[in-house]
Amino acid sequence: MSARGYLYTGSVLLAATLTTTTAHAQVERVVDYREVAGRIIQSALADSNAWNRLAYMADTFGPRLSGSDNLERAIDWILETMERDGLSNPRGEPAMVPHWVRGLESAELLLPRETKLAMLGLGGSVATPPEGITAEVLVVSSFEELDERAAEARGKIVLFDVPFTTYGATVRYRSGGAVAAARVGAVAALIRSVTPVSLNSPHTGAMNYDSTTTRIPAAALTVEDAAMIHRMHDRGQRVVLRLRMEAQTLPDAVSRNVVAELRGREHPEEVVVLGGHIDSWDVGQGAMDDGGGVIVSWEALRVLKRLGLQPRRTIRVVGWTNEENGLRGGTAYRDRHAQELDNHILAIESDGGVFAPRGFGFTGSNAARAIISAIGQFLEPLGAATVFPGGGGADIGPITREGVPGVGHQVDGTKYFWYHHSHADTMDKLDPREMAMNVAAMAILAYVVADLPERLPRQ
Repeated sequence: MSARGYLYTGSVLLAATLTTTTAHAQVERVVDYREVAGRIIQSALADSNAWNRLAYMADTFGPRLSGSDNLERAIDWILETMERDGLSNPRGEPAMVPHWVRGLESAELLLPRETKLAMLGLGGSVATPPEGITAEVLVVSSFEELDERAAEARGKIVLFDVPFTTYGATVRYRSGGAVAAARVGAVAALIRSVTPVSLNSPHTGAMNYDSTTTRIPAAALTVEDAAMIHRMHDRGQRVVLRLRMEAQTLPDAVSRNVVAELRGREHPEEVVVLGGHIDSWDVGQGAMDDGGGVIVSWEALRVLKRLGLQPRRTIRVVGWTNEENGLRGGTAYRDRHAQELDNHILAIESDGGVFAPRGFGFTGSNAARAIISAIGQFLEPLGAATVFPGGGGADIGPITREGVPGVGHQVDGTKYFWYHHSHADTMDKLDPREMAMNVAAMAILAYVVADLPERLPRQ
């Protein structure tokens, strides 16, 4: 090894030693925040302001699909209310978003008997002809079965009746079903709604097309109706459906990321960012997914301000737009703040519902993980002390891929997919105290990281 090599190796080892030493010192300093963490919990749990604000937004503006007037009116209200709260520099940062409109839609079973079926078109789907599509149904349980029965699919409506296992395993039929069905000559694609539990409730969500296949309409049926049609099909009964959809994709529209801050007292240029996505699907109220994530993040800043806690660094709350069908908000945020990302200390996202908190998932260096875990111990009274391996979210993904450490807020997800992307995503599913507990958890993590004497280490 050359002398330069020895010097390089020595400098790397020295840097690693200094980083480790600094991290140990930071972990030791975390204990100093125990008293303030207790005050944050007490203040957050003292009222139901988070639940009340979410209820006002959900009831007043309803679902908030990208491109809709509902979304933009909700954003206006948030910015006005943030101004009244005294948060710093509340603003809307522009982002161009897709504008898909559902229109009227229906599904009718014609054979072996006539009945209307509950359905929801999938986001991004094309329309049927005005008279609809009437065709026999081919039921399959997997992409592999469709390939095996490709000769039977031409001219038919393909129904993917795939029971829910995990979201990741099952949602691929929603996203890719139309392409797979079109490749074998089907005229439309239906899926069993991506949910483990149903009360005859269809669930929507985004689907995809590609440039190699014909674009065919795609929609979701309820678990109950998909299972019924499957039984009919397996008996050898001829199953015929009529599908009507008026869906259309309009030109992109202007929307905004919602941004406000609690400015840092020593290093205002260094930022801890936290938030959720302000858009939702066009059904239900978008309460759980993800109005709650935005509101608890916003309320976390309001609690800190109420307590007179101004951290060394800035804490920035963001309501990202267009997470559901484009991720344009997260990308626009990255592009707008590209020159500042080295000073983004941590990004925290809440997009799993606002049920009882369980902890945080963290992606970053081992040294930073030790600090986050130490902070987590303050959340034991909330049942949220665990720091899980791996964390982040769709909206913070564009900046975490640039090296910003990421945290995903973890909650009890037992019932999340019962309501996800359905008419049942409404305020009555959420508990005021559980929302307040999430406020406390988000506020403590953001404040301590923002106030530690040294930055959270990236290495």
